[in-house]
Amino acid sequence: MISRKKILVYLGTPVALLSVGGMLAFNNPNEQYFEIAKNLDIFATLFKEINTYYVDDVNPSKAIKTGIDAMLGSLDPYTNYIPEDEIEDYRTMTTGQYGGIGAVISQRNGRVIVMMPYEGFPANKSGMRIGDELLEVDGVDVTKKNTGDVSKLLKGQAGTKLKIKIKRFGEKEPKMLELTRERIKIDNVPYHGMVTADVGYLRLTDFTQDAGKEVRKAIVDLKEKGAKKIIFDLRDNPGGLLNEAVNISNLFIDKDKEVVSTRGKVVEWNKSYKALNSPLDTDIPVVVLTSGRSASASEIVGGVIQDYDRGVLIGQKTYGKGLVQTTRMLTYNSQLKVTTAKYYIPSGRCIQAIDYKNRNSDGSAGKIADSLKIAFKTTNGRVVYDGGGVAPDITVERTAYAPITISLENKGLFFDYATEYYYSHPSIAPAKEFKLTDAEYTAFVAWLKNKEYDYTTKLETTIKDLEEVSKKEKYYDDIKERINNLKASVSHNKEQDLTKHKAEISEVLEAQIVSRYYLEKGVTEASFDNDPEIQEAVKLFSNMTKYQDILKGTAAKK
Repeated sequence: MISRKKILVYLGTPVALLSVGGMLAFNNPNEQYFEIAKNLDIFATLFKEINTYYVDDVNPSKAIKTGIDAMLGSLDPYTNYIPEDEIEDYRTMTTGQYGGIGAVISQRNGRVIVMMPYEGFPANKSGMRIGDELLEVDGVDVTKKNTGDVSKLLKGQAGTKLKIKIKRFGEKEPKMLELTRERIKIDNVPYHGMVTADVGYLRLTDFTQDAGKEVRKAIVDLKEKGAKKIIFDLRDNPGGLLNEAVNISNLFIDKDKEVVSTRGKVVEWNKSYKALNSPLDTDIPVVVLTSGRSASASEIVGGVIQDYDRGVLIGQKTYGKGLVQTTRMLTYNSQLKVTTAKYYIPSGRCIQAIDYKNRNSDGSAGKIADSLKIAFKTTNGRVVYDGGGVAPDITVERTAYAPITISLENKGLFFDYATEYYYSHPSIAPAKEFKLTDAEYTAFVAWLKNKEYDYTTKLETTIKDLEEVSKKEKYYDDIKERINNLKASVSHNKEQDLTKHKAEISEVLEAQIVSRYYLEKGVTEASFDNDPEIQEAVKLFSNMTKYQDILKGTAAKK
């Protein structure tokens, strides 16, 4: 018998509270219970023998967790065991709240560096800047610690004080900063603003508590600023609380319309979630931006907008996570996050990827045969499919960066140059307007001359593979000259690549520089004029006939 208690039910990250009760249904309960007891006994006696006779000492916690993880891994990627020592990190992830200083840190070239102080929180208020190197936290030397260990030192009870010694670019002596930890609640909507005179934009990065209120507030503010159309950015949003997905969907659809339903083995847990409140606006044109990493609750909101023909989806097919998890308390303060149901959006489709392992390099759902897909229809009769993710109405392929750009980013050279630029330029133009001049780009190229950032292009790799295969199959002598000619013709030249990919490299560098002056909001605004999905949305909004044709099903997909 399952005890009647409150358990967490969630998508992606924890979701809503649901009171449940009932008995698990098995075809043959006695046989099932015997198999469980038998195998648990085998496991216990096996571990006892290993612990007694294995040649080396066995760490019980580590060994058992390895066994548990392997068992759960055979089920699906989202059923996980959370031991007691990981509970705090789990709570931070699921609530978006923690006690700390409000800054993102990372390790670069063996140094712990501040990547982004959140505006309005202790790190930002103390004067901490992007690029500062952390040397000590409350007297503890952190120069040889990893990011995780340093993060634990920075976190603590809200209201407690701490001292952080930092090393800043251009200053010989370290600085000591005094901070008071606060309750850190990262906004679900880190940015909203105007892209054009009548097009508003808001970005939702999580579905933690109050996400619905934040989205409502952002839309109201945008409308007050003159927004007649809305770009709703759900790209790379991993999901979160189910009730917040319902609340956000409710802003755009009428009260009492179904948002999502869940179905699983325990029939008593099945539930239909409907819009409970009056909508904010059922008429304002909406474009939802999606990506291959838009998952779970993001897919519910995007799917609802599409299924009710409430707006147009632009971007890439979403991740394909249509599973519901609940958290169950275990002994010794540990927890189990277990998949208990699948969810279904209004058209009746489940967006869960059919094959958990068949995924693209970016993690999104891989292609499946058309014969395995089932067709459903939106309110206006448009045909949509299940089988893995929500397909956009207009597909915009994500731009792949050139190898030189990737190398410069991975080596931290964009980051380092932006830091130097900041300390030699007291101010820059507003984020939306800032552009590197030709002279400034030339200065960056000159700065790179003594920096290491070698890379190999995909074409060079392909030629190398061709050479190896030809040698194995004994064709190399016949095509050796042609292979060498190919090598010579495609061999990359850094200076040529810096010129060839100037526009792309400039965009990345400009975003890094803007972040130093305007933090996260500035980075978002700086992207407006070169973000392909945003530009596609603005283009669509300039042709409302096409927008309406897409919703009516009379326009072909791009």
